[in-house]
Amino acid sequence: MASWRRITGVAGLAAGAAAAGAGVILAAERIAVGHVRAIRSGAEPEALGSLRGRVLTVLADDGVPLHVEIDEPAEPGGPREIGAEPARPADPVTIIFCHGYTLNQDSWHFQRRDLGRYRLVFWDQRDHGRSGRSADGPASIERLGADLDMVIKAVAPGDMPVLLVGHSMGGMTIMELAARNPGLFGTKIVGVELVSSAAGGLDAGSPWMPGPLRLVMQRTLPMILRGAATGYRAILVEHGRRASSELSFLGTRYIGFGDSEVNPAVVDFLEQMIRSTPMAVVAAYSQALFDYDMRATLPVLGRVPVTVLVGERDRLITPALGLELAAQIPGAELNWVPGGGHVLMLECPDLVNESIAALVTRVTTGQVTRERSA
Repeated sequence: MASWRRITGVAGLAAGAAAAGAGVILAAERIAVGHVRAIRSGAEPEALGSLRGRVLTVLADDGVPLHVEIDEPAEPGGPREIGAEPARPADPVTIIFCHGYTLNQDSWHFQRRDLGRYRLVFWDQRDHGRSGRSADGPASIERLGADLDMVIKAVAPGDMPVLLVGHSMGGMTIMELAARNPGLFGTKIVGVELVSSAAGGLDAGSPWMPGPLRLVMQRTLPMILRGAATGYRAILVEHGRRASSELSFLGTRYIGFGDSEVNPAVVDFLEQMIRSTPMAVVAAYSQALFDYDMRATLPVLGRVPVTVLVGERDRLITPALGLELAAQIPGAELNWVPGGGHVLMLECPDLVNESIAALVTRVTTGQVTRERSA
């Protein structure tokens, strides 16, 4: 049975208005674009995505090169040394981060920046970031699970314990690993953190879109994306993705974040990651995500301490699926984030970091909390 805990302190305001007539819509669009330019001019961007680790290339079992980076822990009382040669971890666990759909390992920027006392491993899933592209054929979550298996063998040999953190599709990669190699859980893998993820039942479009319309979108969206990724349409689509930066900013902020006051530099950072993912990759994985259902593997995850983070205003994976995920993993702890959106690790990094650190404590000391709140 799952245990439940509420994380507080995340504020978010979602507002929307219905506009009738094309003239009103165009006027609203011009105002919105002007507002984007104004708030961007006042942003104080951090060098997001600039942190790099010691590079390791891991070959998947079908030969695709996987780009992996390892950050060794800082010496006690000393500065963080990203990319340094291995040192004895401050905590005897390696944390491996699995990013989400259309993103890359840089989406974990704030975790990389602030969790320097741990041994951290980041990797770009195949077809994303700096990793190689798959051979022609449909994308599959099964392949991602097999890749994670290879990464674990490469970065944490022997009896070195591993804690897995997955966001969205990265959480699904972890679930697929549980189906592929269940013997790892409770032996090699000692804990799992799932951020804005689900075990199945994904719908196309907004979780609040009427059911019949979501069903139509689910059936047609992969075909539309495939069409946009081929021939002359691909050229037009990629050009449009680069040209419409202001409107892309607004869309990214609405879909990715629950808090409308999130730092514009963070929104830009997320939008650029998404835009850097080729449309062919976006199309290839869309059907795989809709077809995905790994609910049967959840008892395997329950062999170790699991934390599930769910944003109240997640507009990509309906929060009900996150609640279902936590309820179906034996002993899982739910961290409910009021006002939080889909990319919690960028929107409220301190809360995510605290949750990861708490899970490390649980798995290294044997302390399992059983807090419950209404």
